[in-house]
Amino acid sequence: MLRFQHTYHLFALALLPLLIILFIWMIYWRRKKLKKLGDEKLVMEQILGFIPGRNTFKFTLLAIGFFFIVIGWANLQSADKTEKVQRKGVDVIFALDVSKSMLAKDVQPDRLTRAKQLIMHMMDKMHNDRVGLIVFAGRAYMQVPLTVDYSATKMLLQNVSPDMIPTQGTVIGDAIDMAMQSYSKQERKYKALVIISDGEDHDEQAIQKTKDAAETGVTVHTVGIGSAQGATLYDPVTKSVKLDESGNPVISKLNEDELKSIASAGHGTYNLLQNTDDVANKLMNELDGMEQKSLGSVVFTDYTSYFQYFLIIGFIALLIEWLLPGVKKKAITI
Repeated sequence: MLRFQHTYHLFALALLPLLIILFIWMIYWRRKKLKKLGDEKLVMEQILGFIPGRNTFKFTLLAIGFFFIVIGWANLQSADKTEKVQRKGVDVIFALDVSKSMLAKDVQPDRLTRAKQLIMHMMDKMHNDRVGLIVFAGRAYMQVPLTVDYSATKMLLQNVSPDMIPTQGTVIGDAIDMAMQSYSKQERKYKALVIISDGEDHDEQAIQKTKDAAETGVTVHTVGIGSAQGATLYDPVTKSVKLDESGNPVISKLNEDELKSIASAGHGTYNLLQNTDDVANKLMNELDGMEQKSLGSVVFTDYTSYFQYFLIIGFIALLIEWLLPGVKKKAITI
């Protein structure tokens, strides 16, 4: 089994296509300038020390060096030893509201960013629990099925935004339905749903669906984010305050009553997200206090790292590029 120890470092590879596009544009721009001087081939021959293809070759070495250094930085590993261990945990699904009202800034830097931080903090405290991620606005979507791969979940969580869901609204009931489809049908416990929302748009079906979920053994916790006073919303396109049909500023307010009712129906707790660490600790205490199922399985305990080989290749490519002259040296005559 192969894995990258630091998968988030691989995001740096996204720079490579940009660099290639920039290099191609530079070649196009240079040729356009040379054509203004006359025949491109003749002009190139007149440039002192010019070596055809040398710039392209040097850039290729840079790109290869960059690629291998990033791979080495992420540290590719292979599993060498397995061990049978007994793990216990619960299945926790996070249902995250990504409606545009979550961009309100009555919580700094904004509601959605703080909600993501809460989920990150909770996963940092988890060891054996399986986690899943649902995003919802006018519709609900399964973003991450139940998994113990916290790193991959965090990566996907970072990219969550209101643009993912074109239909606006706050359909908490749909998020609950999707969570119910993800849990094991054979178990009537070991299951928790954490809903993080401003609860702004009232979902009439949410309470009943929460009661139905509770009857199957799912504990539903809610986290409210925002303020009762609310905050104006800004249109990310126009960079101005969003207005309603009457021309008045749109103000988004936290609906605590709705979220408290859902938590009560789901035999869970309600928390107002003010201090991220405090809320994360409270929720983790609730999850740790649940009856946990045995998750005995084979896990990999020893890994061999191969980062040094990739780094060596990368540095050699960069060294060759640095030593390789860009132009011919002028001959010395005596």
